[in-house]
Amino acid sequence: MLKIRGAILRSRFCGFFRLRAMKTFGSARKPGPYRFRSKRKLTSARGAAPRCGMLLAAGFFCSAAVCYSAMRMQQTDTERPVVVQPGAPGQPSKTLPPSTKGTLPPLSQADVEFMQGMIMHHAQAVVMTAWIDSRTKNKDLRLLGARISRSQSDEIKMMKRWLAARGEPISMEMPGMPGMDQSGHSMGLMPGMLTPEQMEALKEAKGGEFDRLFLTGMMQHHNGALIMVKDLFDTAGAGQDAELFNFATDVDSSQRAEIRIMQTMLEKEFPGEKR
Repeated sequence: MLKIRGAILRSRFCGFFRLRAMKTFGSARKPGPYRFRSKRKLTSARGAAPRCGMLLAAGFFCSAAVCYSAMRMQQTDTERPVVVQPGAPGQPSKTLPPSTKGTLPPLSQADVEFMQGMIMHHAQAVVMTAWIDSRTKNKDLRLLGARISRSQSDEIKMMKRWLAARGEPISMEMPGMPGMDQSGHSMGLMPGMLTPEQMEALKEAKGGEFDRLFLTGMMQHHNGALIMVKDLFDTAGAGQDAELFNFATDVDSSQRAEIRIMQTMLEKEFPGEKR
C-alpha cells in the first residue's frame, strides 16, 4: 500500500515539473520525456534577459540625459543674470541688461604715483630683510623679517598687476637709490626710505649692531609708508579705487602694528636707544 502511494506521488511530482517545463520551453507533440526544441533557441532565451536589462538601462540613461538637457535649456532661457546698479542715496536702483560689462573707476594720477613709489619703497624693505639670516642670530628679529619680506613681496606683485591692468609704467626698483620710472623720469627717494649711506652701514653690520640698525631703520621706513598713505588720502579724488583703498588702509594698519613690535624689541635690547 505504501509503495503504491509513493509511486502515485512520484508520478504526480514528475508530471507537475513536466508541465512547467513544457509551458516554459514549448510543448512536445507527444507526451513523454521532455526534449529541447533547439539548443540554439535555449541559448538565445538565456541571453535575452541580460540584453533586455542593458537595453532598459541605456534607455533610462538616455531619457535622463534628454530631461537634463531640456531643464538646462529652460533654465538658460528663463533665468538670465540680472545686473543691478545701486542708485544714489534716496534714488531707486537700476536693472541693467545682461550684456553690461564692468569698467575700471576713473584713474587719478596720485593713485598711479602712490603705487609706483610704494613698489620702490617695498623693494628696499625686502632687501633689508634679506640680510638678516647672515648677520644676526636674533630669533625674534628673524621672525619679524620673514613676515615683512613675505607680505611686502606679495604686495609688490599686486601693485605691478594693478599698474599693468591700467596701462601704467612700473617703477624700476633700485633699493637705497633714487629710482626712475620706465619713461626715464627721476622719482627720488620715497618718505622714510634709507639713504645709500644707511643701507651700506646696515649691510656691513653684524650681531647686536645689525639688530639696532635694522630696527631703527625699519621703523623709519614704516613711518615713511604711513606718510605716503596719508598724502594719498589727502589728495582730492585719490584713493577711490576699491583695490587701492583696501591696500593702502592695510598698509597703514599692518605697519603701525609692526612699528609697535619693533619699539618693544628695541626697548628690550637697547634701553637707551633713541627712536
